[in-house]
Amino acid sequence: MFDGPPRRASREVRPPKISKPYPPASPATVKDQTQAIVRGEEMATLNPRVSSGKAGAKTVVMALAFGLAVAASAQTPPNQVVVGNSNQQNASNAPNNAPLTLTLQDALERAKKNNPQYRAAVTDFGVAKEDRVQSRAALLPSVNYNAAFLYTEGNGITASRFIANNGVHEYISQGNVHQEISLATIADYRRSSAAEAVARARSEIAARGLVVTVVQAYYGFVVAQRKYSTAQRAATEAQRFLDISQKLEHGGEVAHSDVIKAQIQTQQQQRDLQEAQLEMNRSRLELAVLVFPDFNENFSVVDDLQMPEPLPSFPEVQAAAANKNPELRAALAALQQANHEVAAAWNGLLPSLSLDYFYGIDANHFAVNQTDPTTGLQVRNLGYAATATLQLPIWNWGANRSKVKQADLRRQQARVELSFTQRQLLAKLQTLYNEARTARSELESLDQSAELAAESLRLTTMRYQAGESTVLEVVDAQNTLTLARNAFNEGQARFRVSMANLQTLTGSL
Repeated sequence: MFDGPPRRASREVRPPKISKPYPPASPATVKDQTQAIVRGEEMATLNPRVSSGKAGAKTVVMALAFGLAVAASAQTPPNQVVVGNSNQQNASNAPNNAPLTLTLQDALERAKKNNPQYRAAVTDFGVAKEDRVQSRAALLPSVNYNAAFLYTEGNGITASRFIANNGVHEYISQGNVHQEISLATIADYRRSSAAEAVARARSEIAARGLVVTVVQAYYGFVVAQRKYSTAQRAATEAQRFLDISQKLEHGGEVAHSDVIKAQIQTQQQQRDLQEAQLEMNRSRLELAVLVFPDFNENFSVVDDLQMPEPLPSFPEVQAAAANKNPELRAALAALQQANHEVAAAWNGLLPSLSLDYFYGIDANHFAVNQTDPTTGLQVRNLGYAATATLQLPIWNWGANRSKVKQADLRRQQARVELSFTQRQLLAKLQTLYNEARTARSELESLDQSAELAAESLRLTTMRYQAGESTVLEVVDAQNTLTLARNAFNEGQARFRVSMANLQTLTGSL
């Protein structure tokens, strides 16, 4: 009864010294090398005169070959995407349908044209700007032209039946200059200017929120591509290890349970590869919705996740947030707007003055000159007139007092919101800065962990070939390498997103 292969003497198999790194080996090349070694093993197994020394030499050769293959696979850059989705491959084969390459700035510019929330904020800013123009125009004189004709039934002599009218025929052709003088119009202009500042700050808030959304979607797609690449390499390594375990079982060096464990690991890696492809397609669609008006999926993005620059000091960030934060500026402008509304409400209790100047014709004949039927003399119809009207508010059943109370309530609410915004800014600023600093400090550690995991897998596999480790240790090393690479990719994206969140407070995007 054969319960398992005899364990060989424990000895450390040292990898050969390599003066310079080998270029990354393709899966096809590694598979051909493995098949060549296997053929040599099978021939040695068929020869009954093969000594145990030759079998040991065969094992050492296999260990060295597999170790070189794993090292070459580990030297592949962890951020390189091996295969994209089927849409990208088909688009690359068609010269007339090449995929569009997007950078982060391209995605931001396209998103600003298509995002409805941002466009709504920009529209509100444009409306507020036109309100200020209209309130400014109310402070200046207006010029109008009036033309009218009045006919009244005559009394049979020379005059009209209605004494209010000047004659049977009356022609009016006049230019009118009108001016309103009121403190309410001045306060309304100041209120509209403050409302414009509020709308401008809110449009900036919407723009910075859109930046965070696009950055998350953009680098989410980049990380999904990297994870798909990692899953591809993990599936390839699992399949390679399965082939090696099967050949060692045929050579009588490992138990069948090792092959079963390798098969389970291979199937799990294939399922992880499918999940990674699903996540990559989902993140692609999420980004496409943000940046394209026609839901275009034929695009690729630039992977610009590099080691970031150092963070500025917290006092510098705090000073920038105090001067450029759009939320704080919006709260201050809202308080100014509420103050001007109170002033406008109080001005409703004060008198107002209106001035009018008329120049033109208001006569019984539409002519510059006419003959007076009584004296027979020439009379000039063209002339001017001026009026001044002073309006004093006396009684309106408390409507103006009610407007003053309403404006004062809004001002109190604006003060509360300003105080809350200031406290919230300090808390968010410190939280986001600490998050960015933590994400920045973890990147170097995550990078080293990925490199150590790759080296651990290489050494563990060589020890397994030498009979010094178990299949569980190899599987654990494979899973550890996959987790380390994914953690490094997610750490880079986390730092970029945290920087985007911090820049929404400092006003520097």
